[in-house]
Amino acid sequence: MNVLILSAGTRNKIVAYFKRALTAPSGERTGRVLATDMSLLAPALYEADAHYLVPSIQEAHYFEKVQEICEKEKIQVVLSLIDPELSLLAAHKQWFEERNMVLLGSSLEVCERALDKMQMHDWLVARGYRTAESYSCLEDFERARREGRIDYPVFVKPSRGSASLAVNKVYEEETLHLLWRKTPGLMIQEFLQGQEIGADVYIDQISGEVVSIFTKKKLLMRAGETDKSVSFKDPALFALLERFVKDCGFMGQIDVDVFEVAGEYYISEVNPRFGGGYPHAYECGVDHMKLILNNAQGIANQRRIGDYEEGVYMMKYNEVLIQRGEGV
Repeated sequence: MNVLILSAGTRNKIVAYFKRALTAPSGERTGRVLATDMSLLAPALYEADAHYLVPSIQEAHYFEKVQEICEKEKIQVVLSLIDPELSLLAAHKQWFEERNMVLLGSSLEVCERALDKMQMHDWLVARGYRTAESYSCLEDFERARREGRIDYPVFVKPSRGSASLAVNKVYEEETLHLLWRKTPGLMIQEFLQGQEIGADVYIDQISGEVVSIFTKKKLLMRAGETDKSVSFKDPALFALLERFVKDCGFMGQIDVDVFEVAGEYYISEVNPRFGGGYPHAYECGVDHMKLILNNAQGIANQRRIGDYEEGVYMMKYNEVLIQRGEGV
């Protein structure tokens, strides 16, 4: 079984985990892992069995290149590691299905909802989930502030942003107005003062049921990703996450950001893909690669929610990859 990881970037661990999942106890490989990126300086490319340089996902012929790789390499599982590509792939889901390939991910509608943070906010509020107060209209924010429903500091971010790019913590009106004038498509989000939590969830692509949840308290963030965290369990949080992801219609691998504020859980954002903190789950024995490969073989996975040890810490550190040759 061959797996294609698109926009691999710096996710070396994801590539390595798939290679491990495709290695039999005897050491014999049962499939290959291919990776793509638009830059040959993406280190995860060199972790893969083979890699391809592709154009930007914004290019009109990008998907044609993906099709070419899939057919040439006899790919059976396809996934992306960046948010903007998820909708593009979901829009072509039928192409993958017609060729008996498994596209890991949710529907186009669900991917678009997750990518658009205001749309996700409105969906959550309409269904009674706790979430941060958010505004796409400056006048609405200022009215809410006068009424005492929100105050500085606030987060100002692109409504359709990804990877925490262009996110600013704003403490006063002058900076907010300056950002608002200079950048279109922004939203204002309440600053939640509480414990940030990350959840790695797998919704079985055959049964549609939530079969795995791993939760961690985020102790330190860097460049929008979890740098240090500790595993924990709370049945109430598991129940909330299970209800939420089924209500919203997610499928496959997702990453959910949650805040605990005064004993209540607030759903913040969702990435319908592997998150940067997933290695913590994997190293605690929560192997979602195996679940994905089972689904690709037509096997529905058994429910194993919270099947891991609490109090296990993850600490990221920098590594260096040296690569020589004309291909870089």
